[in-house]
Order: sequence, then structure tokens, then C-alpha cells
Amino acid sequence: MSESAPPVTKSTSDERIEFATPIPSQPASDPERNSDGHKKDKALEVIEDVGHSTILTPENNKRVLRRIDLRILPILLGIYFLQQLDKSTLSYGSVFGLIEDADLKGQEYSWLGSSIYLVQLVAQPAVAYILVKVRLAKFLAVMVFFWGISLTCMTPAQSFGGLLACRIFLGVFEAGIPPAFIAITQMWYRRREQPMRLSSWYAMNGVVNMFGSLIAFGLGHIKSSLAPYQIIFLVFGLVTVAFSVVVVNRLRMNQQGIETDEWKWAHVKEAFMDPKSFFWFALMFSISIPSGGITTFGPLIIESFGFDQLKTMLFNIPFGAIQLVATLGGAWLATKYKTKGGVIALLCLPAITGCVMLLQIPRGDSHKGPLLAGYYIISVYPAITPMIYSWAAGNTAGETKKKVINGILLVGQCAGNVVGPNLYTTEEAPGYRRGLLSNLAMFCVLLVLSALNLVYIFYLNQQHGKRRVAMGKSATIIDRSMQEVGEPELDKAEDGRMTEEDNAFKDLTDFENEDFVYVY
Repeated sequence: MSESAPPVTKSTSDERIEFATPIPSQPASDPERNSDGHKKDKALEVIEDVGHSTILTPENNKRVLRRIDLRILPILLGIYFLQQLDKSTLSYGSVFGLIEDADLKGQEYSWLGSSIYLVQLVAQPAVAYILVKVRLAKFLAVMVFFWGISLTCMTPAQSFGGLLACRIFLGVFEAGIPPAFIAITQMWYRRREQPMRLSSWYAMNGVVNMFGSLIAFGLGHIKSSLAPYQIIFLVFGLVTVAFSVVVVNRLRMNQQGIETDEWKWAHVKEAFMDPKSFFWFALMFSISIPSGGITTFGPLIIESFGFDQLKTMLFNIPFGAIQLVATLGGAWLATKYKTKGGVIALLCLPAITGCVMLLQIPRGDSHKGPLLAGYYIISVYPAITPMIYSWAAGNTAGETKKKVINGILLVGQCAGNVVGPNLYTTEEAPGYRRGLLSNLAMFCVLLVLSALNLVYIFYLNQQHGKRRVAMGKSATIIDRSMQEVGEPELDKAEDGRMTEEDNAFKDLTDFENEDFVYVY
């Protein structure tokens, strides 16, 4: 006989909420597996060990969330800051003479920007599998250490071949960072909380453009036998190596989030048969083309307006500030209005305007102000990437399927970042017309894709409602993961009792779980 949890109650005096999850019976021979033979979700194992589910109050919820933020977010923010800083060293180096000293011709500089993403694209299937099997703390620490070494080794490289080899290794060791971060966010945060957390570590792009440019400006003043770009490679690489020690000592997660370590091929099949996977890939590919191009050529675009090396670094700082505000502001809008697709479409509009301005305004000293304004308006586009990550994460269930979808997103991101820099060439300076036209086209494509995906998600919610009715359930259920604890409609069913879905910890995919509510 299986033991059922005690009835769920709500205390009106202190607004305590007790979620009771029925414990299914398990074969005595293997207590670590569900009745279907698959390994249990870690969270379900915890509930079974304790004998009942937890009591959640608004106060407890806020306290737990704060502790998770303080323990996990600083490490994620630090790692992502360094990753983006290390990637940006190439664009900083281009301003300080790297292209001339290394005698880069034609598309060689563009390929230095693309190569890191090409390697990451190839590595994604292996990364998706590894992330299900290994402990994330050790994985992150090792990756950070070796990508720091790879960047440091760029210091003596003064040819296309040497630089390319270092960038390839840099790509190998950075390949697992974004999917690992998404996995951590999915494990530790509810869907309502995910957009702001995903955007917070992605907002480090803006911080990098601000402080990275300022640091590069300072390092560019150093008089040494090393070229300024060599000093940049050396300093940033050694800082990354040192930070890997902090990761080892601090990020000791016990992986007791909602996860299993079993790879389920049925989830893999569903991920590739799911039309949403096409939308996630297409959305990420479309935004990564302008992202890769502008990240690699951004400082060169500013320089083409008629500024010297040091002023170029300084004028790159506002780009980062706007990017930071747009990323966090976009996350706030998505959380408040509960629509990520709508926010993505909204963010495309200023980016389209900025591209048109740079394409139409002629280069020259008398137009520096308007050109900078157009470039800064484009800088809202980085806020779109974490929105796509968050949108996909909030609409995917099943541990293996989540890892596969994360891999699909990363493949789209890497592919776009491979294509993006190669649509720009140093020979097209100062107009960079082909690159800017391609960016304009991609922002328009993003608008269409967002609208189509919203329509499809609406259809899926309607279909799940019909399935629930057929099973004797209510057609409409309250999605607590998208609401704050303490909201009046949060947990109360129509009859006044508190409810908790039986499917919560069964490691079902979003297609399999009829109680899953897709988010817009």
C-alpha cells in the first residue's frame, strides 16, 4: 500500500501554506526508481525521506530565495563577467593594433571571432550529455581554469595560426558555461523567478562593455615591451585563472534541486519532434547573427566614426550601460506582464531603428553624434538573448529534454555567432553595409518568429486544457510557478481547498504532463 500525504491545509492566522505531494508506491527492490523503472527526481527522494512535503510561507519563501541568490548568483555573475570579458579581448585588441601586428588579411579577423562559436557548436551534444551526468561545481571550476590558461596563451601569439589555436581552446572550455548556468537556474528557481536571474548574469555583457572598455583604456596607457593587446590578454587571462580557485571553494552545490542523473532517450526524441524546438533554434540563431557581428566589430564601428584608439574605448562604455539597463528592464517587464514573446518583439523595435540610422547617416566628423546615437540605440539587442533562454526554459519540462533543448539553443547561438562576424569584413570599413543590413533583416525576422511562437503556445495550452477535461480535471488550472507566494489567487482552488499536482516530481516532459501550463 502506498502512503498518502496528510490533507493540505491553510492557516489563515499566519498564512502558512502546506503543499502535500502524494508519494507513489515503489518497488522494494529498488527504492531509487519510480514504478516505471526510471530514476526518481532528487526532489521526490527528499520528500520521501522526510515523509511529507514542506511547509511554505511567504516569509519562508522570501528567505529561501534570498539565501539562494546570495550563495549562487555571485558565482554565476563572476564567471559570466569573465567569460564575456575574455571574449571581448579580441575586439579590444583589434583597436590596439592586433590586426596590423598579426598581419591579418581578408576574413582572418572575422574567423578569429567566429572560431570560438564554431567549436562550441560542435561540442554541444557532448556538453548536453555531460551536464546530466556530472556535478556542476567541479565542471565549472575546471572549465574556468582552462579557459583562463587559453586566454593567457594568446599573449605571445602574433600570427593567425597561433591566435586561432588559442581561440579554439578558449571555445572548448567555454562551451559548457551557458548551458550549465541555465541548468542551475532551472534547478534552483521557479519560472517566475527565472527571467530576472537569467537576465542578471547575461547583463554582465553590459558590465563588461562598461568596465572592460575602461580597463582596456587604462591598460592601453602602459608603456612596456609588450603591445597593449598583449597586456590585455595576459591580465584578463590571469584574473580568470585566479577566479577558478574561488569557484572551487564556493560553489559546492549538493544538486538537490529538481533533477535526476538519468539520460532518457524518449525525452531526446520528443525534443527533436517538438515544433517549439524549431522556434527556439530559429529565435536564438536570428539574434546571434547581429550579436556575433557587433560584439566582434563594435569597437571598429565606433572607430569608423572618426575616433582614435583611446576615445573608441571610452565611447564603448555607454553601449554597455544601455545594454545593462535594457537587459534588466526587459526581465522586469517580462516578469510583471508575464510575456516574454511580447518583450522580445518590443526590444526589436529600437534595434531596427538603430540599424537604419547607421545605414543611412553618412560617415564624417559632422555626423559623429547621430552615428553614436544610432549605435547606442542598437545596444538594447543583448536583452533579447536571455529572454529567449528564459522563454524556452519556462516552456520545457523533463530533465533530459531540458538539457537537449539547452543544447539546441546553444547550437543556434553558436551558429549565429559563427555567421555574424563573417558578414562584416575589415575591408568594408567604414560603412560595414553588408553586416548592418543582415542585422536589420534578423531583427525583423525575430518579430515574425516571436508572433508565430506565441500563437503555437496558445494552441498548446488549449490542447492541454482539453486533455484535462477528458481526464476529469478542470480545464483551467492556476500556474503557481508564475505568481508570487501570497497572491490571493495563488493556491486556492475553486472549492477553497489547497491543491498540488501529482505530476510535479515525476520527471515528465511538458507534452506528457497535462497539468503543465505554457508561458507566453
